Amino acid sequence: MDDMIIKSVEDLDEDKVMKLATRALNSGMEPLVLLDLVKEGVKRVGILYENQKYFIADLIMAGIIFKEVLELEEVKQQFYCNSNKKMGKIIIGTVKGDLHDIGKDIFKGMMEANGFETIDLGVDVTKERFLKGAIEYKPDIVGLSGVLTSTIDSMKEIVDAFVDAGIRNRVKIILGGNYLTKESCDYIGADCFTNDASLGVKLCKEMLGKI
Repeated sequence: MDDMIIKSVEDLDEDKVMKLATRALNSGMEPLVLLDLVKEGVKRVGILYENQKYFIADLIMAGIIFKEVLELEEVKQQFYCNSNKKMGKIIIGTVKGDLHDIGKDIFKGMMEANGFETIDLGVDVTKERFLKGAIEYKPDIVGLSGVLTSTIDSMKEIVDAFVDAGIRNRVKIILGGNYLTKESCDYIGADCFTNDASLGVKLCKEMLGKI
């Protein structure tokens, strides 16, 4: 079942993905396990895109499929939280040069479920838009997301823009992406990085002294 879900996402077979996802949830699969499988399929789509075997339209289709899985009732309940306690404010976005929003959307849902006010700037977000957002919304944290390895330079440009504008010390910056390492995080100039949404929430709480 696991491999079938991953392969169906990779093949962009929307109907098959939804049937398999529903069957898996009905059989007792945890929603976060299902999301990890779908993420792996989307990751493979990203690799095919980088290898010029898939196109922009295919990336968009993978995103549409993932959002449909997110709308399944069992998955939506995973992110539901009735807490009114506000933990802080974060702006997030997928950086310029990348249209992936899967990991970002999962992270957004989990941050909101944990009491964070979350402002989503979308995908292919320029350094100017991130800078404007930071000035306008005055967040505690800025989240930069990217799936493609080429986004390391985009992330660094954004952090450098914050430094040049004199606001870098006003916010914490967290990076999200499977390819990230401590070395790339240090190069970019962020405070921390993660490739797991749950860990990302924990890191954000720690940065704000909420744990």
